[in-house]
Amino acid sequence: MLKKRILIAKPGLDGHDRGAKIVARALRNAGMEVIYTGLHQTPKHIVNTAIDEDVDAIGLSVLSGAHKTVFAKVTSLLKEKGVEDLLVFGGGTIPKKDWNLLKAMGVGEIFTPGTDTQSIIDYLNNAIGK
Repeated sequence: MLKKRILIAKPGLDGHDRGAKIVARALRNAGMEVIYTGLHQTPKHIVNTAIDEDVDAIGLSVLSGAHKTVFAKVTSLLKEKGVEDLLVFGGGTIPKKDWNLLKAMGVGEIFTPGTDTQSIIDYLNNAIGK
């Protein structure tokens, strides 16, 4: 059985990545292979890395308030490159009022601070498949 490959990315000017690192560690402990891009990544770099690393999902951690712009750019770049089967999910301080907009862009799920990491693991296991 192949391990699920997950890219965890911190786009833009966010300088706080504790939550992203906690999620990355939890996913690794659950048997997933995690690629963490580090801070201050551009949407283009995130998409190119996801393609190069042949990941099953991209998790974007956004705390800056730029979530609408960042998710729109990442999902748009994926479509431009013909990548239709890559799950995009997000986390961070994203207001619930914006979730439907993000989901309409193709974002699978949003996880806010304080979410139990097991719920993220369960989501990925169900969304990507066993």
